Amino acid sequence: MRSDIFSPYSVLLVLLIYLALALAGTGLGLRGLGQPSASTFGYMAIGGSAFALGVYLSSRIKTETFTSMGSQGGNPACGRGEDRLLSEEQKRTVIIAAVITGIILQAVNIYLLGGIPLLSGYLKARAVTKIWLLSYLLFLPSVNVLLSIDPRRRNYIPVIIGAFLFALTGYRTTVVVILLSAFITVYYSKKPSAGKLLVFITVLAAVALIVGYLAVRSIEWQQWDLNPVELILYRAGYTLMVFDRLIDLQGATRGSLLYYTITGYLNSTDPRAIVGEVVLGYRHSTTSLIFGPALLDFGLHAMLIQMFILGTVLGTVHRIQHVTGGALRGIYAVILAQTMVWVETGPTDLIVWLFYIMAILGVFMVWRCSSEAGSGC
Repeated sequence: MRSDIFSPYSVLLVLLIYLALALAGTGLGLRGLGQPSASTFGYMAIGGSAFALGVYLSSRIKTETFTSMGSQGGNPACGRGEDRLLSEEQKRTVIIAAVITGIILQAVNIYLLGGIPLLSGYLKARAVTKIWLLSYLLFLPSVNVLLSIDPRRRNYIPVIIGAFLFALTGYRTTVVVILLSAFITVYYSKKPSAGKLLVFITVLAAVALIVGYLAVRSIEWQQWDLNPVELILYRAGYTLMVFDRLIDLQGATRGSLLYYTITGYLNSTDPRAIVGEVVLGYRHSTTSLIFGPALLDFGLHAMLIQMFILGTVLGTVHRIQHVTGGALRGIYAVILAQTMVWVETGPTDLIVWLFYIMAILGVFMVWRCSSEAGSGC
């Protein structure tokens, strides 16, 4: 049987890989990085266990109640005959329109900035606008849903265009999520070979290295003497160091990170800048692992609840998308890829929580439609 390398447990694998990179950076002593304390590994193990428990408990869900989309034209049986087929064409048109709109909005965003943020730290700091938010919110789920219902190669084109435009903003995480989520969708839709998987991982690593290195080198007020590989190791080690220090400051922000995660796009406040201010003593956008923000806001219990919820939602959507396919497969790819990125950055992005809400609503809609089909409605 073919192994499922993109199950929710893959988040824990990413965590281990990231930890290995971080320890390599601290072991080399890059730019003064120090070794983490033993408690750091303990908190990571506890948080990872809470996540795994959520995934495991979600496996108890019986998927027999969900109607397979694959046998029903890509959607649950919410309609009948010609009405359902007409609805499918309408949905496809809406999805394509959303993809194109997302691409156009991102192009407009870059145009209005008056330059390429990838090549300027000042422009990068202004690149995440409300237009950017709407663009990403439209483009990412839509292009994955499109790939899920129609994984033909011609639909790779908007993925490449979108990844290029978002790369110009200077944020490597969005590029990684776009490419990774698209590949996860194709992985479940077309079952690529191990060779193609290896090629993709190589390309993704190269893109992340190049975009991250160019963005850092273009920040006018910083000077770096590290090569691209050393920079990756340093950033991982730096994030681990922040988390190590954060453990002694549990509850220090008293919910402000959560508040600014929800409202940050309205008042232009970056929750990660607050992390930097509290942990390091100066206001600078600082990553703190997937466990950090909840610990800093409320303490250990909040971190455990957060990780359990993430594991439960990912596990539930993963199991159901195997049965239903269709749009839910694309949404699963989005939240899995975003959660993998959260391993470094921490869950301080409102837009990702919106994708999680989208996934939960998707499960509910599939369940409702399947129930209607089962009752003969």
